[in-house]
Amino acid sequence: MPTILLVEDNELNRDMLSRRLERKGYTVAIAVDGGEAIEKALSGSPDLILMDMSIPVVDGWEAVRRLKADATAGRIPIIALTAHAMAGDREKAIEAGCDEYETKPVEFARLLTKIEGFLGSSQP
Repeated sequence: MPTILLVEDNELNRDMLSRRLERKGYTVAIAVDGGEAIEKALSGSPDLILMDMSIPVVDGWEAVRRLKADATAGRIPIIALTAHAMAGDREKAIEAGCDEYETKPVEFARLLTKIEGFLGSSQP
């Protein structure tokens, strides 16, 4: 089962997304801030990271930059999850190192399609 590192400081968002991903067959690891996200990504080698960009300690923008600079973690696909939906925000996320971008509130079917694009076809 592929492991997804979900980086989200909002408990309701975290709970909803993690339960839905687990029902689709993914193992979900959780981080609630950017520092924890970096630590878990480097030690746990998730298959994909869903990164909230507005998180405490180290914001998502900086966490992505640090992870993409790492020889091993830099290969992990990162999908930005953000309430920022202004013109240019998608480009800003891609420039920071994210591989894809999804706005909040998350449209789960669209997010799942993006996840499957990185990890292969849908889980059993």
